[in-house]
Amino acid sequence: MAPKSVAPKSIARTRAASTKKRTTRRVRRYSPWDTPTYADSTWGDVVDGEDLTVRRAAVEALGPYNGSVVVVDPNTGRVLTMVNQKLALTGAYQPCSTIKLVAGLAGLSEGVIDKDTKLRIARRVSLDLTTALAKSNNSYFANVGEKLGFEKVNFYGRLLGLGERAGLNIEGESAGIFPDAKPKDVPVGLMTSFGEAIGLTPLQLAAVVSSIANGGTLYYLQYPRNQEEAASLVPRVKRQLDLPANISDMRPGMMGAVDFGTARRAMYDANEPILGKTGTCTDARTHLGWFGSFNEVEHNKLVVIVLLTGGRPVNGPVAAGIAGQVYKNLSQQQFFAQDRPALSPAALVQSGSR
Repeated sequence: MAPKSVAPKSIARTRAASTKKRTTRRVRRYSPWDTPTYADSTWGDVVDGEDLTVRRAAVEALGPYNGSVVVVDPNTGRVLTMVNQKLALTGAYQPCSTIKLVAGLAGLSEGVIDKDTKLRIARRVSLDLTTALAKSNNSYFANVGEKLGFEKVNFYGRLLGLGERAGLNIEGESAGIFPDAKPKDVPVGLMTSFGEAIGLTPLQLAAVVSSIANGGTLYYLQYPRNQEEAASLVPRVKRQLDLPANISDMRPGMMGAVDFGTARRAMYDANEPILGKTGTCTDARTHLGWFGSFNEVEHNKLVVIVLLTGGRPVNGPVAAGIAGQVYKNLSQQQFFAQDRPALSPAALVQSGSR
């Protein structure tokens, strides 16, 4: 029997479908990111010495994101919770724009800028410190860095605890990365605007932000291993920062970040303001989103640090939203309305140099 004839149109459709199928099989999607955006960030954590109310608020706020949330009492240096302890302790990543906090304090201290100084960032655009912080303007802080020079940037970075462990005998903590000499081919302006050549841990950023929140005391961060240690914790002062006026000049820009700048997602209640600084950049093939913050409330002021790692969805504004949710969760539980036992001045132990 002669084979059935096949219509030319049928042959064309068959070939097209076959070609399409083969083409689809050969398509490979390339991702520039090595780190997953979503993961169980609580895996392996030991929480025996944590404030469990604060931890629940932080875990709920972080949700499915691959990252870390660190919450600190800025008036004692106690770490109340550390979600994703491995990342918080060993994850020394580029600080991105959070380094602008160090650059701003250095610039104010050295007289390179004051709170009203306007630096030209474009032909017809000049910004003052408040707007530059709120909007996270890179040109402004690169300008500050170049005016300061590496030696001054190094001095203030070290003064604020970069390149050294923030905690007191916290097992496994990284000292981060802070160069002793100016890195080759890295302009100082890139260091002070993007955090280039610097590696920061969430604990180090928590210590820096705590010193701003409390007016100039850099505490050793302490992470109790059980509730007995938490109850008997004695704050340890690493050094006093004689920068009260300069710290005061930084606050409007950090508040502006939440009011009208890069951290607007953090706001949840105008009566409980949040001050902070976002950071977004790429460290190798990991996209980063940072937010370092503290709140202004009558009782129980907290520092909340968020570091997110992953792909395209990760950035500073998203981290700010997570921090804002931490504060909101605690506010809804009346956490900030409760009095904590006051520590006597005699309980403060100075363990470092000025």
